[in-house]
Amino acid sequence: MRLKIKNVDFLHGEKGIKKGDICIENGRISACGNNNETQSFSAEKEIDGVNCLALPGLINCHTHAGMVYTRGFADDKPLMTWLEDYIWPLEGRLNSEDIYWGTLLAISEMLASGTTTFTDMYFAMDRAGKAVEESGIRAVLTWGLIGLQPGAEAQLKKTVDFARNWQGQADGRIKTMLAPHAPYTCPPSFMKKILEQAEKNDLPIHIHLAETRDEIDQLAREFEKSPIKWALDLGVFEHKTLAAHCVHLNDEDLDILKEKDVGVAYNPQSNMKLASGIAPIARLLEKGVRVGFGTDGPGSNNSLDMFTEMKAGALLQKVASKNSQNLPAGMVVKMGTAMGADILGLGSEIGSLQKGKKADIILLNLDKVHLTPVFDPLAHVVYSCRGNDVQTTIVDGTILYDKGEFYTIDVEKVKWEVRNRTARLSG
Repeated sequence: MRLKIKNVDFLHGEKGIKKGDICIENGRISACGNNNETQSFSAEKEIDGVNCLALPGLINCHTHAGMVYTRGFADDKPLMTWLEDYIWPLEGRLNSEDIYWGTLLAISEMLASGTTTFTDMYFAMDRAGKAVEESGIRAVLTWGLIGLQPGAEAQLKKTVDFARNWQGQADGRIKTMLAPHAPYTCPPSFMKKILEQAEKNDLPIHIHLAETRDEIDQLAREFEKSPIKWALDLGVFEHKTLAAHCVHLNDEDLDILKEKDVGVAYNPQSNMKLASGIAPIARLLEKGVRVGFGTDGPGSNNSLDMFTEMKAGALLQKVASKNSQNLPAGMVVKMGTAMGADILGLGSEIGSLQKGKKADIILLNLDKVHLTPVFDPLAHVVYSCRGNDVQTTIVDGTILYDKGEFYTIDVEKVKWEVRNRTARLSG
């Protein structure tokens, strides 16, 4: 479809806010500028952008979409108690259809709150892939691997088959990685087998690293190493790596992450809720490490709203450092868009509003009481906007959500399915 967003304020690359039109053809931005640059474009559909701000779609670098069934299920518990006594037993009762419907619910929440790309780590990922394919969202899908479970090697083979089969599916909207869960669930012998497959199949790695003090203490006892050094010595970082959390880092860890060009997913609200700690984001950025935002799963965050994630993440860094200039709004928006895209290997395709890039675009309705007046639009995005300020969500040039209506998802049926499945799972 040839689509034009007219008379809209938009984030122009990283150069600030510009006013004009955005023209979309064959899923890509064909023109982006003032009326003189776009007036010759003939659109099949036009969107009035007055009182709106257009942004690149937000990029959620780390979540567990199928965990919607655990939203509010076991709040206010320590991480390992939460995992071992509550989450893992419930997840053991999930079947593949549960994952399909749960992922669709998570996708609905993300589309309605401005996320156009998400990185998922869960299981039954072929069904998650089907949900992505049907909904129209963009995703990086990874099947979490736990080496301590029976049948781990068979699961690794299944995971590799999934990664091969789904790479580039859904008209190129799906990308895959291999996902060892964490150092404390994947012994070195199993990690080496994962890395062999990553090398053989040219697949990046997605892993939880340095999330809690318990993890730090465990690896210090067993290996006399930090999780980052553990991963380095095993050869994890010889592959393109996305490391979730990275809360507890020493000076050597920071240097390793920079040297090996590891991308970091910052999950501030989950880290706060589970009392995991505060990731040293300002120091990572000063080192030149690329950092994106992640919501983590709905069980440890309760929300997939990237706007609340960005605000919490910015404020947390300021109060932790006692420096109000840490993580300014422009950097936060970059982390939620362009830098997140770079971390996922998608920077040439998405993450900014530029001619030739994929048309993954969201429109924020600024005509709201809590968004009046507007002095600095980017500051509004970080400190004032909420997910429900998203008016329109477009992926690959296709409108997926507009003014409360989902164009590709029967959201009432999805909610009904999840409610009924939750009743079975919770007993």
